[in-house]
Amino acid sequence: MAGRQERNSKLLRKTLLTALVSASTYVLTNVLNRNADELWKLTVTFLIGSAALIVQYLVDFEERINSMEQSLSAHHVELQTAVEKSFAGINEATELFSQVDRSVLRSDGVTRLARAYTQLGHQESNLVKTFSQEEIGRLATQMESLSSGSVTCMGENNDWLIDLTTCVGTSIDATSTDVDRQFWYSEAAIRYLKAQEDAHRHRNVTVRRLFLVRTQAEVTEELERLCESHRDLGIETRIAVRESLAPSARLRMTNDFIVFDGELCYETTPDMDQKPAETTLKTDKEHIEERVNRFNVIWDATEPANQPGTAAGSA
Repeated sequence: MAGRQERNSKLLRKTLLTALVSASTYVLTNVLNRNADELWKLTVTFLIGSAALIVQYLVDFEERINSMEQSLSAHHVELQTAVEKSFAGINEATELFSQVDRSVLRSDGVTRLARAYTQLGHQESNLVKTFSQEEIGRLATQMESLSSGSVTCMGENNDWLIDLTTCVGTSIDATSTDVDRQFWYSEAAIRYLKAQEDAHRHRNVTVRRLFLVRTQAEVTEELERLCESHRDLGIETRIAVRESLAPSARLRMTNDFIVFDGELCYETTPDMDQKPAETTLKTDKEHIEERVNRFNVIWDATEPANQPGTAAGSA
């Protein structure tokens, strides 16, 4: 509607200007040459009026050409930018998958993840799309943090426990304080212990667990039965009583941690209610060595808790 009004306005201006030029020409020819033939006057008036109209259309045509050139130039720049971005994205994706292929890690999982993520884009549910984006973002953040040496999540992450136990190849050294004592009677603990049993029996993984208590009074029959149930699964267990340990070992008492293959440490930090507030995975070499050394000092200072009535921790 607005474009039609503009065209009508331009046509009206052209018509008025042509009429004005023609009238002015006719008047001027009458003034300059009163004796001229009337036909000659009209012919001159028509020619100049036509020329004025043609000039206006030529000017308009030139403006349209310039506008079209500018539009084409802008479109060319946009198209070139889009093509460059597309090729940059292709090059980035190609380089990324090349790095994945060159990596010692298995690449099939990355490929499956990328393919599944693109398929989720065709879902009609906005909730599913949003959820998948959040999950991809969470996983990416976790991988980035782990690559830098440490990743933390709120609460206790039992999935990490079981997955790491499934992946472990040589050893698991774990401590257990009263913070996680009730954990051993949960469904997650059943799956965790089953994974440790499989690791020990099928991959010859050495599993050692230290139950840490403060006083001898905390070495109850229930705790001894818990140790016995772990030993039945092939897990070596000892109860470390802080008050009975040598001073050098007593200073090594700590919060719960688990060292997998001497390469990765799973740690929980308790809150004010002595419940796991957060879980951290650490791969820093110096931190791992400190945890391994701390575990071995306490382990060596503690007697095996495999005989009823043995005072664990008494040298």
